[in-house]
Amino acid sequence: MIPTRSLGRSGIQVAPLAFGGNVFGWTLDEAQSFRLLDAWVDAGFNLIDTADVYSSWVPGNQGGESETIIGNWLKATGKRDRVVIATKVGKPMGPGKQGLRPEYIRQAVEASLKRLRTDHIDLYQSHDDDADTPMADTLGAFADLIREGKVRAIGASNHSGARLQEALDTSRRLGLPRYETLQPLYNLYDRQGFESDLLPVCQENGVGVLTFYALAAGFLSGKYRKPEDASKSARGKSTIAKYLNPRGLAILDALDEVAARHASTPAQVAIAWQLGMPGVTAPIASATSLDQLKDLVAAVSLKLEEADMKRLNTSSGSGT
Repeated sequence: MIPTRSLGRSGIQVAPLAFGGNVFGWTLDEAQSFRLLDAWVDAGFNLIDTADVYSSWVPGNQGGESETIIGNWLKATGKRDRVVIATKVGKPMGPGKQGLRPEYIRQAVEASLKRLRTDHIDLYQSHDDDADTPMADTLGAFADLIREGKVRAIGASNHSGARLQEALDTSRRLGLPRYETLQPLYNLYDRQGFESDLLPVCQENGVGVLTFYALAAGFLSGKYRKPEDASKSARGKSTIAKYLNPRGLAILDALDEVAARHASTPAQVAIAWQLGMPGVTAPIASATSLDQLKDLVAAVSLKLEEADMKRLNTSSGSGT
């Protein structure tokens, strides 16, 4: 039995690792996605993270592809009561379809519910901060959705610490639902922004943390070690150059060392490191094969020792 953690103060319980749905409709077709989702639930996990905009960056896509695949899977398998569905609103979805205006949130949630083929979203997240819309208006719109039973809890992504605190203060002052979770960029390489700016706000207010790019777009799995390795995947071509530097390679060395000590893999160690860090509820990671998924699943039972954490923290420091 996998121990669960609460999404903030929402009472929603999740296994401590989320499946990142950005790969559905991008590097995975529907049949492949179904197989991985079935394996995910069969392994005892329940949190699936997606967004309305996934995967609009793929030529020929418009956004909504990931939600549609998840919805078709829910319909085909009847597993809605076994999963926690987290999706997002706010990224560009076409002319006039962006941001956190109440009228747009209302439009977007209905579209997401239709694609997901469900009557409610467990965690509905603001994908981007929207400085042009009063925070009270946005939170008021979410309050309506929660009251109507269309959303159970709300979260934020891509917010600064100051803006997250402002949102929490606004909720408290006006008696509105609060952001129960934050979804920030955080991994063994990308640390500074979360640890210095966001973590203190989350810890002080009991906000759950679902970290994206938990494996740094696959870099921390160890499969990219030289520039020519970028051709190994669609994601590698666009992101890996950022990490291929002396600091990144030093982190891979540390991951290799700790993985060898535990007869595990760099990916498992990178996720286990996050699960051992303060404030993190559940890292989000993607898999494109059953072997990769098994690798992720095993990370939850890997217990790193103090010496392991020290070795990894020394290799990465807290820089970006």
